[in-house]
Amino acid sequence: MADAVATAVTLADTATDAKDVNSEMDKETTRITSPNNNINEGSNESNNEDETSAAVVGTTTSLATVKESDVEIKEEKSAMMTTATPSEEEEKQGGSLCTELRGLTHLLQNRWGLWYLKADRQKNWEECLRLVIVFETVEDFWALFNTIQSASGLNYGSDYYLFKEGIKPMWEDRYNVKGGRWLVVVDKQKRSLLLDRYWLELVMAMIGEQFEDYGDHICGAVLNVRQKGDKVSLWTRDSMNDKVNTRIGEILKAKLEIPDTEQIRYEVHKVS
Repeated sequence: MADAVATAVTLADTATDAKDVNSEMDKETTRITSPNNNINEGSNESNNEDETSAAVVGTTTSLATVKESDVEIKEEKSAMMTTATPSEEEEKQGGSLCTELRGLTHLLQNRWGLWYLKADRQKNWEECLRLVIVFETVEDFWALFNTIQSASGLNYGSDYYLFKEGIKPMWEDRYNVKGGRWLVVVDKQKRSLLLDRYWLELVMAMIGEQFEDYGDHICGAVLNVRQKGDKVSLWTRDSMNDKVNTRIGEILKAKLEIPDTEQIRYEVHKVS
């Protein structure tokens, strides 16, 4: 529990200076974009029988280049995170540059994979889905979050999926097959005020282990950008555990500062 609190504090502290981290990385701002054509709302729910395979990209010393037809993230090198071979003098002093640099990063309790779905009517759901990157530190999270397109900047039909490493963002995955999701529909009239904040607060609470002792029951978070209404959701692994799911929903509502007068709903995954 102490580790979770420490991680949450670190996330909150680094939120205010994330821009400084990016400037030191001498990056080129890169946008993840999707085509202007809309995708059927139910496409990611009806065509996800097949599992997708994608290479896992590590982020120990830099954000590696991920170049697909639909996603490009430029390589970003940081002097703060560059490894070096310690000299004999450094070793004699009982420390090395590598050891010191590793101390500058803050490990998350879990490794997380960011997936991106690009709308394309000529492809099925699985072919549109790509694993962008896997990260495991607070610093890598902010470097990634401030590099990719914002939630409100995505074109209609695009999705972000942030899931624990080893869990694919599809109902048929063994960790999701018996689960469900807490669904939050974003008011279209308040989109500019709520969408980016909802998504950021949700992922920060999730990777920062802010769901009390129920983190193991959480699989991941999803952002769906749709013309008829954007949605963010939190996936849990056991839809039958009412006590756990209810408490997770209460915490989620508090983190997003959703008024008591507004309701969010829990849905069981419809696995065929």
